[in-house]
Amino acid sequence: MLRIPIALSFLLAFSAPSTTFAQDPSKSIESQTGRIAVETFAEGLEHPWGATYLPDGTLLVTERPGRLRLVSTDGAVSDPIDGVPDVLADGQGGLLDVALDPDFANNRTVYLSYSEQRSGGAATSVGRGRLNENGSALSGFEVIFRQEPTVSSQHHFGSRLVFAPDGKLFVTLGERGKAQQAQDASNHLGTVVRINPDGSVPDDNPFVGKDGADEIWSYGHRNVQSAAIHPETGVLWTAEMGPRGGDELNIPEAGRNYGWPVVSWGRHYSGKRIPDPSTRPEFAGSIHSWTPVISPSGMTFYTGDMFADWRGDLLIGGLSAAGIVRVRIDGEQFAGEEVLALGSRVRDVVQAPDGAVMALTDEPAGRILRLAPAASQ
Repeated sequence: MLRIPIALSFLLAFSAPSTTFAQDPSKSIESQTGRIAVETFAEGLEHPWGATYLPDGTLLVTERPGRLRLVSTDGAVSDPIDGVPDVLADGQGGLLDVALDPDFANNRTVYLSYSEQRSGGAATSVGRGRLNENGSALSGFEVIFRQEPTVSSQHHFGSRLVFAPDGKLFVTLGERGKAQQAQDASNHLGTVVRINPDGSVPDDNPFVGKDGADEIWSYGHRNVQSAAIHPETGVLWTAEMGPRGGDELNIPEAGRNYGWPVVSWGRHYSGKRIPDPSTRPEFAGSIHSWTPVISPSGMTFYTGDMFADWRGDLLIGGLSAAGIVRVRIDGEQFAGEEVLALGSRVRDVVQAPDGAVMALTDEPAGRILRLAPAASQ
């Protein structure tokens, strides 16, 4: 495992005081598997959006207004990292997800998704740069993918970044509020795209040599903000936001159309009905749907030992649910759920190296919460 040198400049970069993690008995919640202690691990983050762990246990966190920071193992928050691209921090847009290159231990490459102002409007872009040894700057940042077309809208940018076991990069993209465009496979609106780490198109993508954008893996999506690779099968799972009801849990298949806005388990915000997916069998079906919505954002498969009963479960951040939705999975089937109520909009969920669960709260004074089994009294 790579250990990043603890250089003096790295230590000075952390501006927030470290957090003491003494358990507060009043900060605990009940779950189906026992009581859970909830502690504030880090604070002072403005709308934290995405997070991933570096090999040394440091957490790399995006803030939607356009900042990338490190959070040390004791909860101290660094100054903003230099070299981050300019982002359009407007509406739902800004600096979104972060992912590490599968060969990060050797190349120190970091990937970012973000909303970018371009001619004709804005769209989601993906780029990459090299994180220096002390974690203070990205260098050589380059854009490797740009969503087309641009749209004059502040909504539905997606976006999650997930590397598959074969090294391909999945990028989830919202339909930017242009619902009908999600049915047009010639553009990137409302799609999951699959690219090589340098942004080139894999030869085995479903629309290569056919009608449709070469980068597309699946389409007919509304706004996918949750994505994770199943730890055993290596298959991509996603959760996307419905309109008024109808959030979905999916396993996106190559070349398939997921139906939005022709079908949905929800309704338009006006209350007007939308035909449900059972009426149109040509569209790919979801594994599960939620009404009322949970507003899924961020998710991970739990693989740790700290919550042994959760192993193999999906943990999904819930904006409307104001907590984490734990979904039990049986193969590729939904087998039950519970909401771990945290009282805050949860934008992302990651598993810590020790098996604790970390939740990013989507607030102006955002926090990172740490969930662990409550100590026996």
